[in-house]
Amino acid sequence: MYLSRYFLPNLKETPKEAEIVSHRYMLRAGMVRQQSAGIYSWLPMGLRVLKRIESIIREEQNRAGAIEILMPTIQPADLWRESGRYDAYGKQMLRITDRHERDMLFGPTNEEMVTDIFRSYVRSYKDLPLNLYHIQWKFRDEVRPRFGVMRGREFLMKDAYSFDTDPENARIAYNRMFVSYLRTFDRMGIKAIPMRAETGPIGGDMSHEFLILADTGESGVFCHKDYLDLPIPPENIDYENASDLQDIVLAWTNAYAATDEMHNEAEWAHVDKSDRMAARGIEVGHIFHFGTKYSEAMGAKVAGPDGVEKPVHMGSYGIGPSRLVAAIIEASHDDDGIIWPASVAPFDLGLINLKSGDAATDAACLDLYGRLENAGLQGASLPGWTSSACPDS
Repeated sequence: MYLSRYFLPNLKETPKEAEIVSHRYMLRAGMVRQQSAGIYSWLPMGLRVLKRIESIIREEQNRAGAIEILMPTIQPADLWRESGRYDAYGKQMLRITDRHERDMLFGPTNEEMVTDIFRSYVRSYKDLPLNLYHIQWKFRDEVRPRFGVMRGREFLMKDAYSFDTDPENARIAYNRMFVSYLRTFDRMGIKAIPMRAETGPIGGDMSHEFLILADTGESGVFCHKDYLDLPIPPENIDYENASDLQDIVLAWTNAYAATDEMHNEAEWAHVDKSDRMAARGIEVGHIFHFGTKYSEAMGAKVAGPDGVEKPVHMGSYGIGPSRLVAAIIEASHDDDGIIWPASVAPFDLGLINLKSGDAATDAACLDLYGRLENAGLQGASLPGWTSSACPDS
């Protein structure tokens, strides 16, 4: 794409509302435009980064055996009444009524809807394990949206949901996503550390947050410094090998690592002072195992080998692609601007014509531009999108 033909409405001055680095740089670079409190339009430059992040997430979810679907943004309230969360979720949920006076809501998450899909079609243990995921826009009516897309009201989420016959197989599904997340964030050029975490309104008995270290992080983090050097699982990891998965998870959870909400001073005291790392972190992913919380309430059962129906065991696994754009900037920038990891950069290269108007130079630039494009220097898995910029003015 020629820069002179590109839509890049950058700003010379920093808007007053931009409080953190990522918000400032995203506005000034013309990546997003605020339309309302916590609600943004994604402009071409920002959308390219968002799509490259989506692509990495999708590839790693598929590699781990998850199957992509797409659920709607608007959900019927009756599903949430079945689970008991409609009234309990609080004011973050945007409740609406359609023309037929039916109660609806703009989905803040999708546990109820995916459980309804599952119970409508799956009846036997032979159809398990199953993991369904989608990448969809969510809405949570934050009291005070701030920090740009870091804490917006409308945001893009990847949600995956696993279904298994028993706690043992549910643990394998949890480990599979745990390992997949390590690979996903590493491919984006960031170091995400899994930390024990609260389950919040989703519920459950096992939960880890994945946080990247950044001075502007909203969470305090306490962890062993060895996490900075742990090896990432390779591309050819066998997701069907439960033993290997468990070994990786143990290696990434044996040392101390917790957010400030789960921090335990007594346990922290057992970590040698030379190995302690206390910093700020930004949550970029969260995984939960919540057993039969939703399947029991909504009647999602499968028949076992003995023919007896039992509620399935479920887990939920989230990554915020829109939040990740800002988080990567917070973790990778300097005073001159954003330092994009190559895998998520909006452009692979910039091709500059230093003698615009000279016939020979113009021809050489166009030839090189075409050959680079044909060589595949494009956005990751985005056919037809040119990732080289050749300014002609």
